[in-house]
Amino acid sequence: MGFFSWLKTQFLCHLLLGYVFVCSGLAINAVQLLTLFIWPFSRTVYRHINCRLAYSLWSQLILLLERWSGTTCTLFTTRATYDIFGSEHAILILNHNYEIDFLCGWTICERFGVLGSSKVLAKRELLHVPIIGWMWYFMEVVFCRRRWEEDRESFIKGLHNLHDYPEYVWFLLYCEGTRFTEQKHRVSMEVADSKGLPKLKYHLLPRTKGFTTTVQCMRGMAAAVYDVTLNFRRTKTPSLLGILHGKKYYADMCVRRFPLEDIPHEEKECAQWLYQLYQEKDALQEEYERTGSFPGPVFLPPVRPWALINWLCWALLLLVPLGSFIWGVACSGSTFSIVALIIVLTTVSLGVRRLIGVTEIEKGSSYGNQEVEKKAQ
Repeated sequence: MGFFSWLKTQFLCHLLLGYVFVCSGLAINAVQLLTLFIWPFSRTVYRHINCRLAYSLWSQLILLLERWSGTTCTLFTTRATYDIFGSEHAILILNHNYEIDFLCGWTICERFGVLGSSKVLAKRELLHVPIIGWMWYFMEVVFCRRRWEEDRESFIKGLHNLHDYPEYVWFLLYCEGTRFTEQKHRVSMEVADSKGLPKLKYHLLPRTKGFTTTVQCMRGMAAAVYDVTLNFRRTKTPSLLGILHGKKYYADMCVRRFPLEDIPHEEKECAQWLYQLYQEKDALQEEYERTGSFPGPVFLPPVRPWALINWLCWALLLLVPLGSFIWGVACSGSTFSIVALIIVLTTVSLGVRRLIGVTEIEKGSSYGNQEVEKKAQ
């Protein structure tokens, strides 16, 4: 193990990363609160500013994946699809099998310049979570209770409000609704069998309500649906803790583009289209398991420097005063002050781990997964 590899495993480094993330996040939330005064006069200016603020926070997580752990994200897609990335509104469908699949999705958003304006479908409980939940509130993210009768009106209104968004929006959906486990898969396939639907080997049965409503509401805005099928070389258990400790992963993502006008308008036919899509995703995963690769041309989008520059600016702003403060405490010789400082920094580190975990667990849900989750418990 080299020196830098060893350094990435040290608690002190994690502590400093957490300190920068939490303090910058709270500062960004405060600025976002002030931008509410701009909303009545110009929604466009408000949205542009908040996209930059969102990028300043989320890019710190991307930095962990790209620079800290060195994880690579390889795309398998056509040249025509690759060339259009980042230049149109789109709905993204991503399989939900891994702890870090949301980070891989965000990495692609970052590579093509839409990280700040990317959207998710998040649980309403996140509204009460500082930094992450508050960020999404100011970013007009759609929140839901996952009870369709209560959410339908606000869900549709939230999507329609995005039609005049001044920057390209990528709206991420986990149509399976919950992360894949063997137990949930068994229950999901029992549900599929009871409904006369084809069984899947590598995915849960997709839930159609959120997808069909999203497609209906975003017609006239979104140009396409991007189907993203994710897998990892050399490991099947990539984790957030592994990223934090600098472990490198190799993500492969097969991306297929479907023009929105080619997707059926009727809800029932649209749902059948989604079921068929997941059969195709299952076939792609089967091929990956057999050959170790997805079909199609291979692209490795270049890493942009902005996430690193953003973090260095925050680190300079926050770590220099912190270092000066710690030095002053150490020189004071006060045992109480030193112990109090250690407790505060430890709490910050544990807090950022919790926040990242909440982001991964709670975001991107779709409707109708309660049946699987309850039976799997």
